[in-house]
Order: sequence, then C-alpha cells, then structure tokens
Amino acid sequence: MTDERERVRPSGVWSTAVGVARVRALETEREDALFRDPLAQAFATAGGLWPSSPPLPDDEAARRRRAAVSYSIVIRTKFLDDLLQQASASGIRQVVLLGAGMDSRAFRTDWPEGTRLFEVDTGAPLDFKASVLRRERAVARCERITVAVDLREDWPGALVAAGHDPAVPTVWIAEGLLIYLPQDAVELLLARIGTLSAAGSRMGLTLGSRGVIDRFGADAAPGSAASMWLSEMPDDPVGWLAGHGWVAHSHTLRERAAAYGRPVSTPPEREERPGGLISAARRPRL
Repeated sequence: MTDERERVRPSGVWSTAVGVARVRALETEREDALFRDPLAQAFATAGGLWPSSPPLPDDEAARRRRAAVSYSIVIRTKFLDDLLQQASASGIRQVVLLGAGMDSRAFRTDWPEGTRLFEVDTGAPLDFKASVLRRERAVARCERITVAVDLREDWPGALVAAGHDPAVPTVWIAEGLLIYLPQDAVELLLARIGTLSAAGSRMGLTLGSRGVIDRFGADAAPGSAASMWLSEMPDDPVGWLAGHGWVAHSHTLRERAAAYGRPVSTPPEREERPGGLISAARRPRL
C-alpha cells in the first residue's frame, strides 16, 4: 500500500526549499565545491527539479538575477556550515533549524557525540523530506528530532515539548527564512528565540539586503521565490540584534565569497550596505 506521504509535492513557500536543494546539488558536483550535500540531488529529483530545471528567462537581466540568487545560496550555506562547526567546537550540543526545509546537515555534518538537532517546519515539507530520506536510507549523524509546527503558531511550546532545553546553550539557524516573513513576524521570531536562549547561545541568520525586493520582485513570476519575499534587513542589523540581546557580526556576500576563494567578478552596482550574513552570540542576562 502506498504511503500517503509519498504523494506530497512541493507547494507554496516551502517549495522554494527544493530549489535550494537543486542549487546545493549543482555545487556538490563541482570539483572545487565549498560543501558536499549528498542528499540534495534526491530532494531536487523528488521535487521535479532534477535533472531538468525551470527554463531560463528570455531576459538577460532576469537570468543574471537567477544566477545571483543561486550564488548567494552557495555562499550562505558555506557560511552557516562554518558557524555550526564553530559552535560545536565551543561545546554547544543543541541545534535548532527554523524553517528547516530540505536542510541535510543532520546527515552530512560530523557532529560531536551528544548533539541533538531539532528541525522545525510545517508538516508538509517534513513529510516530503521523510519520504526521500526513507528511499535514500539516510542515517543521521546526531540525534535528529523533527518538530512539525507553523512558525506563526506556538512553536516555542512545541519545541520544548519535543525536548529542547532552554537552560543550556543552543545554536539557532534561520537560513533563507526571514525574507518570507512580514516585519512584525520577524520581530516576534527574534523575541521568542531570545526567551529560549541561554547565555552563550549562538545564531546564524540570512537577511534580504536592502533593495533586494525592488530589484528581484518587481517582475518576479507568480509562485517564484522572489514573488513571496516580504522583508529586508534593517539599516543597522548589528544594532537591531543588540536590541534583542545579541552581540552580532555582519558580513557581506562579497566579503565571504572572496574569503572562500569564490570572489564576485563584477563590481558592485551600488554602495554596499552592512551584509545579510549574520553571526551572533547571546549576551548574559543582566
């Protein structure tokens, strides 16, 4: 009898996670790959994006924008991989991926013994993901706990009920997530993370750069990722996060890409603002 979950197909915002998996699969095939994601191709295939992909736009500017988005996914993945490794090296053994999508870090990262990784997302992407993982016979390298809940609901309660301990440090990852939330929801998310973060917790965020919605969303096709973007980073992301109790460092895509040996070849079209790749540490509560 066919498992009903095998029939789940990507739709809405979470379908963009399959597109991200395709980008990671393409990067994995490179000889000079910045990371290897052995499950990415399976996720892209199950979502109908491998080996074929959506046709390239006729407009040259649109093609460049699509390439830029793919490039940013590669750089941010490497950035957050490094952040997680640093957090693990510091002794943190509790990881939370918010809006986990097709993230496969539970399976592709060498986690220290005792690591517990929570994947928080709605039921549909978690079911889709589970069907692929079963077919691939994937085995997690840490204790992996899925938490099926909408981030607009009481996800902190669901996370704690699943075993998260707010009394010990956590490393939080919100990758490619905040841009899909309205600003008030972003503020609420950060406040909730703060209540669950012991001193010494860390966080990795990706934020939409200023002007990205105007540049990418103006002629975005209905249903595309850019058509669902809602929020951009504040003018001062470090100050914004300080207000939420975090000591943050902001990095630009160009800066990190150059550090990884994958520099952007074209000059910036406008003055670069503070970057959308954020690493942060939780300050002790006074």
